[in-house]
Amino acid sequence: MGKGYAEGPAVEAAEEARERLAEGPAPRALPKRRAVLGCTPDDPAPHVLGWADEVDQEALFASGAAWGLRVVVIDDPAG
Repeated sequence: MGKGYAEGPAVEAAEEARERLAEGPAPRALPKRRAVLGCTPDDPAPHVLGWADEVDQEALFASGAAWGLRVVVIDDPAG
């Protein structure tokens, strides 16, 4: 049995490519940024306090203005 042009993995890859093109372009991913989460006297539930490169976490904690601090990576809405 001879192998024709439209057989095998190459055909499967071409079909997948056609399906991706039919779906349209993929949505643009938002850039990620490190944010500081923590609790404050006004809002004891963990919430975003600011961006890690803009907030002095040690000063916040030392002053008692915030506690339970942690850094997480989230989507940057300003993107």
